Amino acid sequence: MWVYAPRRAQKPGKNSIVAAKFGLIMVDSGQSAEQDVSQSREPEINKFFRAAIKTRASDLHLKAGQPARLRIQDELRSTTGETLTEERLEQLTFEILSEEQKQFFAKNGTLDFSYGVTEEDRFRVNIFRQRGLVSLVARRVNTDVPTIEQLYLPATLKKIADSNQGLVLVVGPTGSGKTTTAVSMIDYINSTRSCHIVTIEDPIEYYIKDKKALVSQREVGIDVPDYDQALTYLMREDPDVVFIGELRDAKTVGAAMRASETGHLVFGTVHATNAAQAVQRLVDLFPQVERDLARQTLSVTLRAMVSQVLLPCVNPGVDRIPANEILLANSEARKLISEKRESEIPNLIRSCTQDGMIDITDSLVALIKDGSVEPKDAYKYAPNPDELKMVLKGIRAEKGGIL
Repeated sequence: MWVYAPRRAQKPGKNSIVAAKFGLIMVDSGQSAEQDVSQSREPEINKFFRAAIKTRASDLHLKAGQPARLRIQDELRSTTGETLTEERLEQLTFEILSEEQKQFFAKNGTLDFSYGVTEEDRFRVNIFRQRGLVSLVARRVNTDVPTIEQLYLPATLKKIADSNQGLVLVVGPTGSGKTTTAVSMIDYINSTRSCHIVTIEDPIEYYIKDKKALVSQREVGIDVPDYDQALTYLMREDPDVVFIGELRDAKTVGAAMRASETGHLVFGTVHATNAAQAVQRLVDLFPQVERDLARQTLSVTLRAMVSQVLLPCVNPGVDRIPANEILLANSEARKLISEKRESEIPNLIRSCTQDGMIDITDSLVALIKDGSVEPKDAYKYAPNPDELKMVLKGIRAEKGGIL
């Protein structure tokens, strides 16, 4: 999640708050004696998980010979807690493992599992051996799913999410918030439609609570061994809406297209910079002899592509803000994809803004004009800085026909 809203100040407990000036974090429960007694039976390692929760850290790292470290706003920060010995770390980690998990770890040297400190506060944990010693990394699963509005995303995304079927792709480079955007659309459906939503994720980044919909989240490595098995049984789970965390190979892409062909609304993320590149990347995942069929199927099943980049935001309380390109799969878009003319998609988008499509340059211009981003940052992220400069001056090339 890339938007940080102000939180109500809470009265700190003793030794419970970060020494922020020095980037050091005090790891202590900060509880009264009465609270300590009431929670005396919980595993000792929970104090580290609670420190991660209190500081809103995304990750917790425990390594022999080091104090605990927490990743806060992408920075890995040391704590002022104890330096963990090998024996101490094994004691902490093994306390929360079942006998079967201990045996699996002893045999394989690594173990993935889900761990809940409370019903609301959950972590995806990986225990592994390095240099013969035990280490632990835990990723906090977000329980507060941000809305489309809170993420400053275009209202067109609600129109896309209201679709009954088709393939919706969220496109962007690593760290661009693709999953957060996709989950915000899924939770919008969760709030507005009575249906069954099935997600296949590796890992689960947001815990989506049931609202109007039933939400079944399957995590690869924990709930199901791999993507292949999850996709094999997907249609037997009676989904209306499907989210496949990453379309990473021909099998996942093929499954997503088949599901959308059979009347489902399917969401997926793709590592690409824009819609045109995403089309080419998806088709190239297939063997040469299957690419023409894959291209035709994609042209028919595609509902929309949402591409985005995240820029530093100057607005108070907002860390980063998205600039978006949105392609809606109308008849012209389908024709471009089927005829291998995806390089012309940007021209199509610019000619169809009245239909809800958004050009990335126009999105950047809007962010500059409303004071949300600095021009220098917009130029850095613009696919064509010269075009952005011309548009800011009121000069734009003629929008011609593309077909």
